[in-house]
Amino acid sequence: MIAFDVRHYDSIGSTNDEAMRLAREGAAHGTVVHADAQTAGRGRLSRRWSSPPGNLYLSIVLRPDVPPARCVEIGFVAALAAADAVDALLPREVHATLKWPNDVLVRDGKIAGILLEQVNDALILGIGLNVLQAPGGVSHQVSTIVGCGGLATVDGTRAGLLAALAEWYGIWQQDGFAAIRAAWLARAHPVGSALSVRVVERFVAGTFAGIDVDGALLLDTTEGRARIVAGDVQMG
Repeated sequence: MIAFDVRHYDSIGSTNDEAMRLAREGAAHGTVVHADAQTAGRGRLSRRWSSPPGNLYLSIVLRPDVPPARCVEIGFVAALAAADAVDALLPREVHATLKWPNDVLVRDGKIAGILLEQVNDALILGIGLNVLQAPGGVSHQVSTIVGCGGLATVDGTRAGLLAALAEWYGIWQQDGFAAIRAAWLARAHPVGSALSVRVVERFVAGTFAGIDVDGALLLDTTEGRARIVAGDVQMG
């Protein structure tokens, strides 16, 4: 289990940046940076992450005892934890789904995103989750817990997320990525779904064929099966 040590800020530039600073200073495994708002929040590929008050923004210092190449697996661990935390707050008939590599969706709108960054021997796990406010100025569809009929507070959502993360992290440590991979696939878009993946400056279209043993996306295309380690997925 992870013993979390939560450090709360009213506003901060970036929770990931602060967690990285703390990690360099020797912050322990499980140190959490939580901010009510971010002035310079960011997501994958250095994209700006809109961070108004009313949502959950946190970053966690992790020190997994695995080779750096395996740290990508923790993104799938975190996605499962976020999905569980969201489901616990939504009406019974509404469920979160997962999109590669680490987006959490409700009713086709992105409700949570995950950012992994390495610093020395630590991994920084950043999670942004829409609780009350739908961020503006984004090009994709978004969802919030409250907007989907859920009842939630930011602090309550944080407690549920950290509890779920500790549980899934323990499963990952005990049973390896195979168990995480199977659980992730059970909540993702079905095999055979049409996907388009932006890889650098080009798009690769095909159908979803699952994820490889290391988390890479498998896509069946007209030219055969493609293995994609980084990219942005669009449904359809």
